[in-house]
Order: sequence, then structure tokens, then C-alpha cells
Amino acid sequence: MTGSDEDPRVVELRTAVSRLRRELAAHPAEFSDRAIAEDELAALAAMAVSGIPEIPRLRRSLLLIAGAIGSVSALGRSLSDVRSAVELFGEPPRT
Repeated sequence: MTGSDEDPRVVELRTAVSRLRRELAAHPAEFSDRAIAEDELAALAAMAVSGIPEIPRLRRSLLLIAGAIGSVSALGRSLSDVRSAVELFGEPPRT
């Protein structure tokens, strides 16, 4: 159970990021951008712990993670969950 003051979007982000980090750590294959994915997942986890994340930074991290592990089908579901959690923070501003 989470505290009543905690933003449910942040809880969802923290849960999704934690799951993907665990699955990535357990994934046996090495690939060239794995360190990038791990670094960006750590950044997302830190943002989720600190409170309301910075939306442009969330989206940037998501793009880097997707680019780094998007072709690893075993991580697809968890990556999709992280994407959904990021999308809870709203659409990017139109330019």
C-alpha cells in the first residue's frame, strides 16, 4: 500500500522501471547499448524516488532505453509498461 500523498503516476513509473531493471539484469545476452539502457533506467528510478519527474527528461530517457533494448523481444512487455507509465505524465507539448 502506498501513502495517500504519493502520486499514482509516480508509483506506476517506479514499479515499471523496477521490473524492467530486474529483467534486464537477468537477461543473459550482452548487447552494445546495454550500459545506456541501465544508466537511463537508473535515472528514471531516481526521478521516480524524488517525486514528480521532469517530463522532457522522462521522454528522453524512454527514447534512449527503447533505442538501446527495443530489439530485445524478451524485454518488450516490460519496456511497454515503462512507456505506458511515462505516458501517464501527459503528452509532450506541441511545437
